[in-house]
This record gives sequence, structure tokens and C-alpha cells, in this order.
Amino acid sequence: MTSDPEESVRLQGFGEMTLRTAIATLMSLGPRERSEAAIFRIRDGVQLAQSEIAELASNFDIPPMPEVRSPRLVPEQHWTDIVRGMVREAPLPSLMVAFLLGVLVARR
Repeated sequence: MTSDPEESVRLQGFGEMTLRTAIATLMSLGPRERSEAAIFRIRDGVQLAQSEIAELASNFDIPPMPEVRSPRLVPEQHWTDIVRGMVREAPLPSLMVAFLLGVLVARR
């Protein structure tokens, strides 16, 4: 079993990093994403088993983070929240044009 926390590994979708960093990154993902991710050793290309990853995480004192929510589980924003966010980030000239267009449409 690999237990060197400084060993170079490749976390699928994230690139190369140390074993400790890869396990910490993996444990910060949601349960579904965690089960779909894979860690490969650089030296021989072998994929670490899920049980081995769980055991290494407990050895390194890295708990899984169940409170991290998947973006698919977050409720959709109401359209007023979306517009409010757009207004906060918009430059002033475009806000002026939008206001004038709103006034023009309202007068019809």
C-alpha cells in the first residue's frame, strides 16, 4: 500500500499533485463526484482503490466533507436574484441604457 504523502500522483480531472493533496481534494468533493474520481500513481500508472483511498484519508486525518453540496442539488435562483446579480456586476453605461429602454417600453 502507498503511504508516502509526498508521492506524486495524478487526480483525474485535476492533474498531478502529491498524494496528500490529491486525497484532500478528493475528500472535499461531493459523494457522487468522489465516487467517480480516480487517483493514479505516476511511477507505475496504477489506479488506487476506493478502499485504499479511504484508509489513506483516515491515516492522514482527512475527513470527507459531507456538507459540500453538489451544484445539481442547489435550488435554482429566482429570476429577481439573477437580475439583481447582473445589475451589481454591470458597468454604469449599460445600466443607463437599460433604464432608458425600460422607460421607453413602459411609456408604450
